[in-house]
Amino acid sequence: MRNFYLVPSILCLCTAFGQADEKANRNWAQWRGPLSTGVAPNSNPPTEWSEKKNVRWKTPLVGKGHSTPIVWDDHIFVTSAVPFGEKFEPRYSGAPGAHDNLPISQQHQFDVFAYNRNDGKLRWRKTVAKVTPHEGAHYTGTLASQSSATDGENIYAFFGSFGLHALDFKGNIQWSRDFGDMNTKHGHGEGASICLYKDTLIVNWDHEGASFIAAVNTKDGKDRWNKPRDEVTSWSTPIVVEHEGKPQVIVSGTSRVRGYDLTTGNAIWECGGLSHNIVASPVSSDGMVYAGSSYEIRSLFAVKLDGARGDITGSDQVVWQRQRGTPYVPSPLLYGESLYFLRHYQGVLTRVIAKTGEEKDGPFRLSGITNVYASPVGAANRVYITDRNGTTMVISHDDSPKFLARNILDDTLSASIAIAGDEMFIRGERSLYCISEKGTE
Repeated sequence: MRNFYLVPSILCLCTAFGQADEKANRNWAQWRGPLSTGVAPNSNPPTEWSEKKNVRWKTPLVGKGHSTPIVWDDHIFVTSAVPFGEKFEPRYSGAPGAHDNLPISQQHQFDVFAYNRNDGKLRWRKTVAKVTPHEGAHYTGTLASQSSATDGENIYAFFGSFGLHALDFKGNIQWSRDFGDMNTKHGHGEGASICLYKDTLIVNWDHEGASFIAAVNTKDGKDRWNKPRDEVTSWSTPIVVEHEGKPQVIVSGTSRVRGYDLTTGNAIWECGGLSHNIVASPVSSDGMVYAGSSYEIRSLFAVKLDGARGDITGSDQVVWQRQRGTPYVPSPLLYGESLYFLRHYQGVLTRVIAKTGEEKDGPFRLSGITNVYASPVGAANRVYITDRNGTTMVISHDDSPKFLARNILDDTLSASIAIAGDEMFIRGERSLYCISEKGTE
């Protein structure tokens, strides 16, 4: 195993992949960016930063959330769960593993914040729901972990059990949807983000109840279709892939990874082989889908979409598969011909050739990186990996990856980074950072 130590000598809007429009490419319209792969194709953010270097602005946050900042032109959107009122006797879900959970002891309001991209000042704040949560979350989690999405006209703020809300860029609510209460495995909380494709939002509602997947019209919040799923709790965000001119919704689950026709909601193909506790989202490019998990078993495989129909488990449609070093919490990064993924949520990085699964070198131990919840991102031929201790390691994206920088912020970082233009937006538990070479020196 190779090690990346701190010396340079030792050493990739759920739009159709590769066809995102120019405007979306310049922004970070939803959780995994314009290509839904973790890559910002036209960006060149800094390689190095600290609390005193390359911070253009730093804004304190209210409440708590792990949602990714959403960037569109001069707007930055963040969601948060904010406790209010008197605390009362804590109650726990009583489910196995509940000792790992936050107690439900206070009312919360669920807020959307809009910040000015140039200086980080608050434009507006809107409360979209007030409620006493029916269950808590994992002690490292939050009640606002799902990321939002925007089409440049509205911001679609998703809080799971606490609603899906469309707001215009002035903070006016256009519509709201209530999908009911989600009951998660072990009471560990919710986390699957929405996926935006043109005028449709995809909602993954896998939980310990009647699971479903729904396509929602962005104009009025009504269902285009809603399909039941034979699934338990997952925290995986759907993606949309255009194949042979037709968009497919693809989402991972414990029972199956499935591809659905975006127009009808009918299942096109399915493939078994993942573990329980599905968190990592799939990625896709060039007619291939890559899905992985790591819990009681480890599994990562590549599916060829051409010819994928019905149950393809164990068929030639599964081009390659591996059972070691697979991702659990962070989703893979698909950068060019390379697929990057972390072992479980630890600081061990593997890179394979995406189409063949061949691992030419590595894995790489990322010295000083531990407990990674954020998914890695890529830009300007660089890969950024962030852990919960506030550390982001930067390595080169080339034939022989090299250590470039190790950057530390004074915050806990669980949200995935957003990149737009030459700026990087990092959401901590206490502050929102704009990292830019126009920042302080």
